[in-house]
Amino acid sequence: MGWPVMHSRSPALHNYFFRQYRVAGTYVPLAIKPEGLEPALRALAPLGFAGCNLTIPHKERALAIVDEVDALARAIGAISCVVVRPDGSLWGTNNDVHGFARNILQQQPAWRPDEGPAAVVGAGGGARAVVYSLIDRGAREIRLTNRTRGRAETLAREFGPAVHVVDWNDRHRALDGAAILVNTTSQGMIGQPPLDLNLATLPSSALVADIVYIPLETPLLAAARRRGNPTIDGLGMLLHQACIAWKYWFNLDPEITPDLRATIEATIPKT
Repeated sequence: MGWPVMHSRSPALHNYFFRQYRVAGTYVPLAIKPEGLEPALRALAPLGFAGCNLTIPHKERALAIVDEVDALARAIGAISCVVVRPDGSLWGTNNDVHGFARNILQQQPAWRPDEGPAAVVGAGGGARAVVYSLIDRGAREIRLTNRTRGRAETLAREFGPAVHVVDWNDRHRALDGAAILVNTTSQGMIGQPPLDLNLATLPSSALVADIVYIPLETPLLAAARRRGNPTIDGLGMLLHQACIAWKYWFNLDPEITPDLRATIEATIPKT
């Protein structure tokens, strides 16, 4: 469920798993306007769904709708995965946290969040998962910048002293000396303007990650690659969080294989 959602490659990904494990079912995109989120979630059980994933802009709002939220999602303040329990009630968790970290560690096994400051752009549900993951793995300083400063300040208050808010007008200086930069906004996605961020002060050794995966190489990642920074695209996060969801929905633990990644990559436009 998202608004918009038809760009999502989750249907191709999850339906790959349905075929692989011969599970009778299908995964469909549901374009749900924000005002329709509660009735849409309440319709999952009577319509026979095992659960759903949530994307922009529903991750935070859903927290107050589902019947029970696990400690992880409660601490993050956002839900990315909903499970329909046998009695029809809804249980929510956040699989983005582990999806983000697993993606980086798969491609950069030596990555350590405590090696230096982290710069995070955005303050929505995706940012909450990323910031939580960084703190959970030892990050001591996170520079958070967002167009709406109030949302960033709210996140900082909830997540503690490691998070420092940088005003949007000063966002470029947040990169000075950073060890990792993460874009958690939709900027750079096909149909959206590129992220307006000057990388001049970012060390060339800093890891640059984007949770956007359409296109696979966003303008941010392309700019980072040209200057020699190691980069991580958003597709791996999608793949890893999908595997976690299947564990909750069907008690199956899919593997991320080269064939799986190639299959999903083939569906993604280059520009």
